[in-house]
Amino acid sequence: MIFNSIRWRVQAWHGLILFFVLLAFGFTAYHVARDNQLRRIDEELQERLAMSFHMPPPDRGPHGPPQGGRPGGEERPGKPGFRMDPEHFREELSKALQRAASSEAGQISSHYSIMWECEGKVLARSTNAPADVPMPRRAETYSPQAEGDNSPAAPRKSANPFGSFRTRGEFRELFGFTPFGDCFLVGHSMAPDLAAMRRLALWLAAAGSTVLVLGLAGGWWVASRAIRPIEDISATALKIFGGDLSQRINAADTDSELGRLAAVLNATFARLEAAFAHQSRFTSDASHELRTPVSVILTQTQTALSRQRSENEYREALEACQRAATRMRRLTESLLELARLDAGEERMKRERFDLSRIARECVELVRPLAVERGLQLECDLPEVECVGDPERIAQVATNLLSNAIHFNREHGQIRIATQADNGTVLLSVSDTGVGIPNEDLPHIFERFYRVDKSRSRIHGRTGLGLAITKAIVDAHSGTVEVSSQAGQGSRFTVKLPSK
Repeated sequence: MIFNSIRWRVQAWHGLILFFVLLAFGFTAYHVARDNQLRRIDEELQERLAMSFHMPPPDRGPHGPPQGGRPGGEERPGKPGFRMDPEHFREELSKALQRAASSEAGQISSHYSIMWECEGKVLARSTNAPADVPMPRRAETYSPQAEGDNSPAAPRKSANPFGSFRTRGEFRELFGFTPFGDCFLVGHSMAPDLAAMRRLALWLAAAGSTVLVLGLAGGWWVASRAIRPIEDISATALKIFGGDLSQRINAADTDSELGRLAAVLNATFARLEAAFAHQSRFTSDASHELRTPVSVILTQTQTALSRQRSENEYREALEACQRAATRMRRLTESLLELARLDAGEERMKRERFDLSRIARECVELVRPLAVERGLQLECDLPEVECVGDPERIAQVATNLLSNAIHFNREHGQIRIATQADNGTVLLSVSDTGVGIPNEDLPHIFERFYRVDKSRSRIHGRTGLGLAITKAIVDAHSGTVEVSSQAGQGSRFTVKLPSK
C-alpha cells in the first residue's frame, strides 16, 4: 500500500496541513471582505436616509456606528414652523422623499425609498423601488450586524439610532417608525455586491488551489530529496547482500543527518569488506600452511608403503611425518589461540608484576638461539611495574626476541629495554637485521604475513607470532608499534598501562 511509504506519509500530512491552512485563510478573508462590504452598505443606507428626509448625517466614531440624529417628528425647540400634527408631519416627510426621488430622476441608482402610513398605505415610493417590498412591523427588529441572513435575529432593541436593518434575498434595507406609527424605509440592491463577492470567492478558490498544487509539488520535491539517501542506502545494502562488497553509498550532502548516517555506513561497509578480505586471505593462508605438512605426511607414507623398506628407511619416513605433524600441531594451536583471543575467551590475569624480571627470563630462554648465531644480547632493564597477565606478556617478549634472532644478520646485536613513561610502561626490542620495507610495515601484524616468505618457511615459522603478540597486547589495553629501516634493523615497542 502506498501509505506504507514514508514519502507518501510525509506528503499526505503536508497536503492536509496546507489544505486546512489555505481553507481557513480563504474562509477568513472572504468573511472579512463580506463584513466590510455589508458595513459599507449599511453606512450608505444611513447616509441615504438622512439625505432623503433632510436629516443631517450623524457623527461617526472611528470604529462604531453613527452617533446622534433621529428621524421623525420630535419637537426641536427653536425650529420655526415645526408642528406635532400627524398630517403635517406625513406631508413634510412625503415631500422630502419626493424631492429626493426627483433629484435622482434619470440616474441609475440601486437605492430606493418607501414610506407607509401606520395602516399600511404607501404614502411615497421611489420609482426604482421593488413592487413586492413588505411593510415592516413595529415589533420586527433585526440585528444591525446581520450578515446576509434572511431570517430575523433574536428579538432585541437595535443599537442603531436610525432604526433596524433587514436582509431580503439580495436586498439590504434600513427602516424605522415615526412617533405617529408611520414607517419609512431605504433599501439597496446587493446584486452587484453579491456578484463581486462570488468573484472574490472564485478568485480565492483559484488562488488557494494554485498554492495547494504548488505546495504539493514543492513538498513532493523536498520529500523526494530527503528520502533519496534512504533509497541509495537500501540499494547499496541490497548489492552488498548480493556479494558485491565494494559498493558504497553516494552521499553528496554529508552535513545532514542522513549524510552522516551514509558516511557511517560507508565506513562500516569498508570495514566489512576488509574483514571479509582478511577472512578470505586467512582461510587461504591457513589452508596453504596446512597443505604442506599434510602433503609431506602423505608422500612419506605412500613411499614407505609402496614396497618393502629397510628399518632405517621406515625410521626416516616416520621422523619426517613426525616433523610435519609437529608443524601442524604448532599451527593449529596458534590458530586456536588467536580464535580464543579474538572471541575474548582467553581470560587475562590482572596482577601487578615486575616487567623487567619477565624480560630477563625471556632473554635467558632465547639466549642459546642467539649464541648459536653469534648474536650479542644487550639488556637495559630497570625495575618497572605494570598490571596484566605475566605469562602472556612473557609470550609477547619471547615472540619479539625470536623474531629479532631469526631476522638478524650474523654476529648482529639485539637490545631489549624497559622504561616507565607517564602512566605507561614501555618494552622495546631492537635488532640490527635486514629491516622491513616500508610497503610491508602496515601488514606485518596480519596473520600469515611474511616479509621473507621462503626464509620463514625454511625455519618452520607459521607467520602468526606477531598476530598473536598484537592480540595479547590489545587484550591488555596496550599498543604495539614498529619502526624500521631496510638494511639497518627494526625496533618494536610495546606500551602497557602501569595501573
